Amino acid sequence: MKQLLLVAAVALAAPAAPRATAPDRNHVIVIDNLRFGPVPADLRVGDAIIWRNQDMFRHSATARNGSFDVDLPAGKTGNTRLTKPGTVIFYCRYHPGMTGRLNVRN
Repeated sequence: MKQLLLVAAVALAAPAAPRATAPDRNHVIVIDNLRFGPVPADLRVGDAIIWRNQDMFRHSATARNGSFDVDLPAGKTGNTRLTKPGTVIFYCRYHPGMTGRLNVRN
């Protein structure tokens, strides 16, 4: 009985388990008419960007900091997992005037 009370006392004194974090999410950025579509505002580390090329041209989603480089033939998709917080500037290797910015938080 004393052992049971001791176990119960230890369990009550232990700190509560940390709350679970939100699950990783998928966000789609569509490429069409030689432009990247809107970038989601609420990106977090662990989320994925699905790049969908709906254009008739080959494109890429290439990070200026080298963190990703996704080649996207016409009509294809590719993805990137966000692994670090911060701002990532991206562009298309084939059309350097196509640019965008990801703002990623923890």
